[in-house]
Amino acid sequence: MKRILIPAGGAILATGLLAAGLAGTATAASDVASDPMAKSAADAKAIADFWSGTNNAALKAAKESNVWDAGDVAKLQSKGGYSADSKPGSSVPIGQEKKTTVKVQNVNLPKTIGKVFFVNSKGEKKWCSATSIQSKYRNLVATAGHCVYDTATNSDVMSKWVFVPGYYQGKTPFGIYVGKQAFTHYDFDVYEDYDRDYAFVTVYNGIQLGAGTAKKVSKSDFEKYQGIKDAKDVEITRDEFRKCKLDPTSIEACWAKRGSKAEAAGPDYPNAEVAKVEVAKAAYEAAKVGKGNGNKFGEPVTENVTKAAYDAYTGPGTKVQDARGNWTITHYYVQQWYKPGTATKFYKTEFFIIEGAAKDVGRLGDVVGGQGVSWNQPTGKYVRVFGYPAAPHPDGHKNYTGITPKWCYGKTSKKVVGSAAKKIEEHVALKCAMTEGADGGPWLLNYSNSKRLGYVNGVTSTFNDQDGNKRVDYISSPYFDGETAAVYKSAANVWSGKIL
Repeated sequence: MKRILIPAGGAILATGLLAAGLAGTATAASDVASDPMAKSAADAKAIADFWSGTNNAALKAAKESNVWDAGDVAKLQSKGGYSADSKPGSSVPIGQEKKTTVKVQNVNLPKTIGKVFFVNSKGEKKWCSATSIQSKYRNLVATAGHCVYDTATNSDVMSKWVFVPGYYQGKTPFGIYVGKQAFTHYDFDVYEDYDRDYAFVTVYNGIQLGAGTAKKVSKSDFEKYQGIKDAKDVEITRDEFRKCKLDPTSIEACWAKRGSKAEAAGPDYPNAEVAKVEVAKAAYEAAKVGKGNGNKFGEPVTENVTKAAYDAYTGPGTKVQDARGNWTITHYYVQQWYKPGTATKFYKTEFFIIEGAAKDVGRLGDVVGGQGVSWNQPTGKYVRVFGYPAAPHPDGHKNYTGITPKWCYGKTSKKVVGSAAKKIEEHVALKCAMTEGADGGPWLLNYSNSKRLGYVNGVTSTFNDQDGNKRVDYISSPYFDGETAAVYKSAANVWSGKIL
């Protein structure tokens, strides 16, 4: 997909939040790149269904990001370092738009953090760490660029991208938030420059998916309903069948399974019984509508099946893997009428809509809040870094599970450091032993433990072994400067909307 370059002084950067604090960074605006993710509410709903289907099976199956292998975890190297390109700036956290002087001592995990889930170019389900941040529409997520843009192919954003704040063992306590538009630095998109390994993603309103309650409805209401629905065949008596077929509108819902002695007849034969016969898609499409042998028997029926059943099926219906990743088989039926008494069993189709299976939980920032963002800050300041480490150390030792978030605390390095693996020259480092899975997690400056809010001044990008014992002991983040601010502010004024 071609990158969309936002020009300096363009309409997106001219008003609202984006116009504030950009003095001295006008040239940086030309480095903002934007990519669409879920382009419509329908696409977003399908993505949410993909991750939440079968009791959140896809979420549970995902593994931590694996951009960094054991060979990449090397000693940090001193490089030329960063230079602030404008005055320090910041955007306050959600809920702290008015200044507060409260001071606290306790340590609490922020409500804003969670995991981003996606499918990479290899078809693998992966996740990184991330956080909700301040924006005009309270709909913005900050994470690492490599957790959004697929560096393996250097061609597109990750597929089926969602943010799940507070994720824990398949639970989505605050809902699923589907990515709508990704904002990254042009140099990361095009050149994979890890000095710009950060991203800001607008998300739709969250949705919460549950089991729901099945409600029996008429066929017409079933067809009109746009949510989750189901149809079931139930056996009925011959008398129930005859009553049902007297209503022309019910022919599609009442049918017979013929026995071995069934004798064919026409629809006008006294007390004739109709059965459905499966045919190929072309034959179904060529069939007429109405009473009569060979005419259409209701709408095509699509069922979700296992991969084994999908592979074994040879027709006459069609099979396809749908946009949600489900293996599906679609059946097509026409009518065949028989003389009474020769059909052994009678059925009708009952129609249900599933109410309460999905609901809008609101904007991300309204639900969990949002961290502030700061840029062009000096190093040597204390930060708290949060993430979900999961990968083993290079020596194979695995002391993290990725199930619960962890944190590190300390001063960022005064010397800017680089990595030989990604030719990094402008990162800042922190002594911390978290492993991959924590990438994309926020570096929070001025963190308030009572409010659980601070200012994102970096995101975890690399993992390093400074003492050479094959254990991660340092992590690093891109330096947040005026160009970072331009990317952030481009995203912070963009509306996303609802899925439901």
